[in-house]
Amino acid sequence: MAEFGTRTGSIWTVLFCFASVVAIVASERSIMKMEVARFNVTTSREPQQSFLTKALNFLWQSGESGYQHVWPDMEFGWQIVVGTFVGFCGAAFGSVGGVGGGGIFVPMLSLIVGFDQKSSTAISKCMIMGAAVSTVYYNLKLRHPTLNMPIIDYDLALLIQPMLMLGISIGVVFNVVFPDWIVTILLIVLFLGTSTKAFFKGIETWKKETIMKKEAAKRQESNGSGAEVEYKPLPSGPNGANEKDTKEQEVTIIENVYWKEFGLLVFVWVSFLALQIAKENYTTTCSTFYWVLNLLQVPVSVGVTAYEAAALFSGRRVIASTGEQGKDFTVLQLIIYCVFGVLAGVVGGMLGLGGGFVMGPLFLELGVPPQVSSATATFAMTFSSSMSVIEYYLLKRFPIPYALYFVLVATIAAFVGQHIVRKLIILFGRASLIIFILASTIFVSAVSLGGVGIVNMVHKIDNHEYMGFEDLCKYGS
Repeated sequence: MAEFGTRTGSIWTVLFCFASVVAIVASERSIMKMEVARFNVTTSREPQQSFLTKALNFLWQSGESGYQHVWPDMEFGWQIVVGTFVGFCGAAFGSVGGVGGGGIFVPMLSLIVGFDQKSSTAISKCMIMGAAVSTVYYNLKLRHPTLNMPIIDYDLALLIQPMLMLGISIGVVFNVVFPDWIVTILLIVLFLGTSTKAFFKGIETWKKETIMKKEAAKRQESNGSGAEVEYKPLPSGPNGANEKDTKEQEVTIIENVYWKEFGLLVFVWVSFLALQIAKENYTTTCSTFYWVLNLLQVPVSVGVTAYEAAALFSGRRVIASTGEQGKDFTVLQLIIYCVFGVLAGVVGGMLGLGGGFVMGPLFLELGVPPQVSSATATFAMTFSSSMSVIEYYLLKRFPIPYALYFVLVATIAAFVGQHIVRKLIILFGRASLIIFILASTIFVSAVSLGGVGIVNMVHKIDNHEYMGFEDLCKYGS
């Protein structure tokens, strides 16, 4: 926890220093372009602005806004063709890694199709929803690779998903209020960290798989059989578990769903949906009733998560997919997991990404097998991304025809990606492929989104555009 606090403090220090530097650069460029005579008169009559005043004026000016949406006409051309191809690849790889693919969707929509950054974020969330629904449908019939349970860990989802949805609501507000340069810095710092962590986890899993394949080959030789070793997945969790002798099993959806946990997740989703509809139709932005409805999301999400956390702490429930490690939780561990759930939601809502960019590496650190980590993260994202789409729709942040088209592309791509990668895992006997796809997708997202953000930031500085916070209460008026 001390290390976590130190890292958090360092990030905020970087943010403050960067804001100060950008404020100074923007101010100095404006001054250099003023006429010399006017400069002399001004400096003789008015006191020079302090550094703090410059920074505050840069970050906030009442009534100012730097956002204006750009929605290109939907016409067949090279933009649509290239955008479709990139979106298809992003959805295929993103769904396999359990991250959604938003880090590829947003640059594609911005640089290729021609949407502004915030509209790209909203359409990206629509694509993530389509890919998540397709992936969940594919996974609902599959069983855990080593244990007699579904491939989706419903107890893990019930612990994280309500916090994820609460974070999504916060992130959508941040998307409206925060300037793009802050979003860019947060994105680069977070994604480089999580991609590096996932990459090393992939190497560790690869080494374990190599050892298991060698041991299996020795057993085959001792038995006098020259047949090729059949793929058997890694034992669950760091402590291991008994392997099943079967390949990925399929059962009916009715048998493979834990309906009580699923019902609680649907309850959270419906509650959030009702609050969002009431907020849109019966309140005005920033009114007292508006904030009351927003705050009602807290007891809904915290209540369900607390119910699951209490059951895990007392031992009445276990996160079975993590093996023995999932049977003994401390209060501090449960709080940290919930905080990361909120963080994943904030990142997803603010950047238009799937919360899997945070949840995926977190689940792997818990000892969840790669297949289960990807399936569970995507399952949780189905609820959160659909809620984001509804919130962005109510905010009128995306054109519906474009959104429907790219949702269809992502839905088909996710199903194809899942099918191909599952076959490759069985063929090569390495579930670590999922982890490497996860790490690669996050890293590519950091480079692409970070690059786009930096280019936009330089453009705004050159054109002396407003780069401070937006006023939520005046948005859309």
